[in-house]
Parts: sequence; structure tokens; C-alpha cells
Amino acid sequence: MKVIGFEEHYKLPAIGEAHRNDGPDSATELLKSAGYGSPGPEGEWPPGINDLGDGRIAAMDAAGIDMQILSHSVPGPETLDPALAVELARRANDAVAAAVGRHPDRFRGFATLPMRDPAAAAAELERTVRDHGFVGALINGHVNGRYLDDSFFWPVFESAENLGVPIYLHPTIPPRPIIDTYYGGFDPKVSARLAGAGVGWHLDTGVHCLRLILGGVFDRFPQLQIIVGHHFEALSWMGWRTDYSFPVDMTGLKRTVKEYLRENFYGGILAGDFFSQEPGATDPSWSLSFNAYLAMVNVIGIDRVVFTADYPYGNMKACRQFLDRMPINQGDREKIAHLNAERLLRL
Repeated sequence: MKVIGFEEHYKLPAIGEAHRNDGPDSATELLKSAGYGSPGPEGEWPPGINDLGDGRIAAMDAAGIDMQILSHSVPGPETLDPALAVELARRANDAVAAAVGRHPDRFRGFATLPMRDPAAAAAELERTVRDHGFVGALINGHVNGRYLDDSFFWPVFESAENLGVPIYLHPTIPPRPIIDTYYGGFDPKVSARLAGAGVGWHLDTGVHCLRLILGGVFDRFPQLQIIVGHHFEALSWMGWRTDYSFPVDMTGLKRTVKEYLRENFYGGILAGDFFSQEPGATDPSWSLSFNAYLAMVNVIGIDRVVFTADYPYGNMKACRQFLDRMPINQGDREKIAHLNAERLLRL
């Protein structure tokens, strides 16, 4: 069975250097302080994230993953000074284009974008799609506390809709006031996990998606498709509350929240991320992961679910095992593994 992974990350070292002075508020420092894993032999974190070649492909082969859609990890260029971000985004995308050129049967690319300059970001998305065959873009959450329902960013959505490619909305750490108010006051490792991969960025991404809906993004760009990972973030249980809490006669929108979720969003399954098990082991929270999958598929339907492993933060072998062992019919398994991806990305 062919398997295509959607949330598979790399880093351009120059972008990491540009974020070196971000201090303790940076996403990288928060993840490190959470105690997830340790650096690799070249000091990269997590190990393998700088590799766009043979080492990555060997890991894919060992896990049974046929193709990765490569995307730049957080922190990306989204929050950098616009002029620098434009340069570094182009360099990152060119690195992915080169990797795809070397291994066209194993890799595709999601563009990384300089979001503080929306016109440049839209142009970079068009360049990567038209010139290099990229299949969309990944944006790492809010931009210095400014969420994408702000019409300032809409040139990027217009470009994506015109090109017919999706946007992957990836988490980033919540704004500092949210971290201090909601997640502070514990042991630093506990607070870091609470603000990040434990809870905070999933809630933040779920609210971000609802902001896109309530802000009218999909009325303006009705064909735009947004992908969210981690079992649809918080939307699998927030959807029913927001559907009746925001009726169209109050919002003035053209559709209900449920309709936007089912027509403009895709969700990614995930089990076994953040080094939570030994290589090849099944995620000990398997049953909880499956329940989260059931909630997601009940909201958006099986035709809008795709596979993610969150490599190299996640364990590809465990995620592939999760996919193989889910008690679902083989037709649905094939949809998650590759058929939905091939339709959405026009592979």
C-alpha cells in the first residue's frame, strides 16, 4: 500500500541562525526546554531534520513510507524581517526543489513563505508551484500574534486558490501573553509542554481555523483548502459547539461552521510523535489516538483525512503501524494512505 506523509519537516540551517537571537520565546527553545529528545551528531535538533537525501530516504524505507511532502519546521521565515525572510524562504524552497529533482518519486514540496510580506509570499508560492511543481504551502501559525483571518495576508490565499493548491496550517507557540496566563507557573519543562505540543499549540491552531471561518476567508476564497494535522487539532470536538454557537443569521456568512469544516478543511492522522516510543514500537496511547481519529472523521468525513508522521519529530514506524492496525476497512485505509492525497495534490 502506497503511503504519502503530509507533515514531514526539514530545516534550512540559515533560518535557524536567523532565529538565534529570538531568545527563550522562540519555538525552538520552547521545544528544547520541554525535553523532547536530544541533538544529532551535527548538533541538529531533532536528529535528521537537516537531511534531504539518503538518510531521510533510508528512514522512509525502514518505516514503509513511499513519499514525503517536505515542509520547513517551526520556526520558519514567517516572523523574520521581511527582506531577510524573502531571501531565506527562496533558499529553503530551492533546497526542496533540488531534493525533489534528485528524488522525484519520493519527495514533493510545500513552499515556505515570507508572510510578513504577503505580496512577496504570494509571488513565492506561484514561483514554486509553477516552476518547481510544489503542491502547496505550509504556514507556521500566527505571525507575531497576527492571525491569518487578517485581510493583510489574503493575497496568499488568493494565490493558493488561483493555483489550486492547499495551505497546511501548522502550529506554532501561542503568543507570549497566552503562554504566561494559561501555561506558566509550573516546572519549566511542564509549562513548556503545556504551552506547546502537549496542549497549547493544538488549541491555538483550532481557534485559528475558526477565526478563518468567522473572518470570512472561505466566503472570499470558496475553493481554498486548509490542512490541519494532529487528528484535526482541537476542531474534532470544537466543531459541534461552534456550529450551533455561530448560526448564519448571526455571522452573516454564507454557510454554517460545519459546512466550512467539511468543504474547506482536511485533517491528518498522527500517532507516535515526539519520540514517545522506541523505533518500531506501537504508540502506547494507540486507543486514544484511534478515538481522536474517529472524532475527526465524524466531523469531516473519510475523504478528507490524510496521513502524517511529523518526521523527524515523530516516529514513522509507529505511525505506519497505527495506520496498518486501525480497525477500518481497506478502502478507507487506502484513502488515508494515498488516495485522498493524490486527489488533493493532483499527484
